Amino acid sequence: MKPNQLEERLIQFAIDVILLCKKVDKSFASEHLVKQLIRSAALNYGEARSGESTRDFLHKMKFCLKELRESLINMRIQKGAKLITDVDFLDILIKENDELISIFVASIKTASLKLKI
Repeated sequence: MKPNQLEERLIQFAIDVILLCKKVDKSFASEHLVKQLIRSAALNYGEARSGESTRDFLHKMKFCLKELRESLINMRIQKGAKLITDVDFLDILIKENDELISIFVASIKTASLKLKI
């Protein structure tokens, strides 16, 4: 996947997360998890793309991966606690989040191989 395509996919994921977060109850737990989910939903990729070296790019991609994993766990918690009303949309985003994690893992592996050459 080309960097611009991944960036667009991440932007759409972040937009979808924001839309999903409008469909939560107003409990303290929901409000807390929603705020954290919005913060962790794919906002760091632009910084990774501007990495100054392969090592810098790799470090920033690992941070993006960490944030995506955090988002996935957050959504799974909200699903389990039944905090989000649109479960179908939530399931779509969980699947997309999982696919994005796979893409980042592959990119990190590729970048790591370049450092070893």
